[in-house]
Amino acid sequence: MSTSTFNPRKIATPESGAAAQQNLPYIQLVDELKQPVKNPKKGRSVVHWMRMCDLRLVDNRALSRASIEAKENNIPLVILFVVSPQDYIAHDRSARRIDFTLRNLEVLKTSLNEMNIPLYAITHSPRTSLPERVISFVQSVDATCLFANMEYEVDELRRDIKVCQLAKTNNIKTTFFHDKCIAEPGLCMTKDGRAYTVYSPYQRLWSTIVNGNLDTYMREAPPIAANSAEVMKDPTLSPLFEQPIPEFVGGFKLETNNKDVMTRVWPAGHDAAKEVVLSRFLRTKARASQLGEVDPLLEGAEESDRKSRLKEYGNARDRVDKDTTSRLSAYLAAGVISPRECVRATMELQKAGKVDTSRENGIGRWVQEIAWRDFYVSVLAYYPRVSMGRPFQEKMANVVWENNEEHLKAWQEGKTGVPIVDAAMRQLNSMGWMHNRMRMTVAMFLSKDLMLDWRLGERYFMQNLIDGDLASNNGGWQWSASTGVDPAPYFRLFNPYNQSTKGDPNGEYIRHFVPELKNVWGPDIHNPPAKLAEKLGYPLPIVKHHEVRERALRRYKNPGKE
Repeated sequence: MSTSTFNPRKIATPESGAAAQQNLPYIQLVDELKQPVKNPKKGRSVVHWMRMCDLRLVDNRALSRASIEAKENNIPLVILFVVSPQDYIAHDRSARRIDFTLRNLEVLKTSLNEMNIPLYAITHSPRTSLPERVISFVQSVDATCLFANMEYEVDELRRDIKVCQLAKTNNIKTTFFHDKCIAEPGLCMTKDGRAYTVYSPYQRLWSTIVNGNLDTYMREAPPIAANSAEVMKDPTLSPLFEQPIPEFVGGFKLETNNKDVMTRVWPAGHDAAKEVVLSRFLRTKARASQLGEVDPLLEGAEESDRKSRLKEYGNARDRVDKDTTSRLSAYLAAGVISPRECVRATMELQKAGKVDTSRENGIGRWVQEIAWRDFYVSVLAYYPRVSMGRPFQEKMANVVWENNEEHLKAWQEGKTGVPIVDAAMRQLNSMGWMHNRMRMTVAMFLSKDLMLDWRLGERYFMQNLIDGDLASNNGGWQWSASTGVDPAPYFRLFNPYNQSTKGDPNGEYIRHFVPELKNVWGPDIHNPPAKLAEKLGYPLPIVKHHEVRERALRRYKNPGKE
């Protein structure tokens, strides 16, 4: 099936969601991995299958172990990456995320070539036969050991179950590692053995477990070793070095102007990610000049031990008028830097022997955000219906949504007439990223003020975000729409004007992203009077918050009723 005719189902039936819940693909894969080929014959190479979520050489558990296996057997290490356009369509991957992936692969290939390690990127369709293609490649390089880091989306779990089964019938040993999270799914469970659906108790146990065994959860994976130069003469392996990383994937090519912006705002590679977190977020002050589409590593950052962005994170994290957050999400989503490295950096900064998860300081607050990331991955693994287009709370599947294409388009384009919403959406459209507080604000505006199906917003985010990650994106959208785990109560509706004055008190954020209002100062910047808006060519609000609030409360309280 060609990519152009591939049209996967986006929303599963309640029955399909329930079936996945009854027989969890995550547990199926874990069980498969417990029964690998025990003593495979020695191969001529070892294969590491790199995925979209582990694009790094540093602190990569599966890659590290594959390197050790290769060295112990005195055979070469080979790295495989599979470009799967149909998976990108199924998951609403953005062209920006695909471009970021390819740019990072190019950086990796250069580094690996210097170590005589081939990074072989192939493009494969249809996705249903991808397991056979992977096993075929493993056999083609005469390998009997396949290493990879786990992915937790339901499609990927089912794919990897099939990979393990095929590998077993071909005498290939498969070893998968938990690497995306600090605490993998299944580690933090309730006393009766269920996965947590409330964050606070999850986070407390997360902290206890991680700090109770730092060597297990925070230790850096050993660095990989170079292959012998003899691999360059191998008739099977040497041609792998000649395969280039694709410049783009069909259907996901960025326009030149947008690609230039993405390259500037989101530089590729682990070194860039490390510089962003260590030298900037941990040690320098926030700057209003870093508000928009600029290089995050521009000179001029002022170092400060007491007023760094990390130290101020507890108080300033909801301010959107400067770079108060780390902006590491794109690097974490793609696995360009590991969450362990990020948390170890905070421990080194504090000279502490444990991980700080307190609410009393910026460091603890930021580490809690990394725990939130683990929480949503756990939800994804143990409640697979959330990655199948289903609400976690099935009763909320009956909420009556509006069907207003004009309102959806206005929200997507940042032309709702509500300045803070429009600024945030235009930030997304120009940068491929949005401040987390604004993500909540625009999500509530879509799902409650406009009463549009939250899945429309979830999909639009994934199609435009450079940091699009199913677990975090779905978790955030379902929280905002009051359909998910530990949700905002249905009667909590963010007042966008209040969010505006709190997050952007002087209007700098709005003026930057909504140029129609660049000369507006004072309170009017948050809610321009009708005459002023008309004069400036700025739209009037498409809904009035105080009027539509009652509609949302009524429909959420009584799902299925108008």
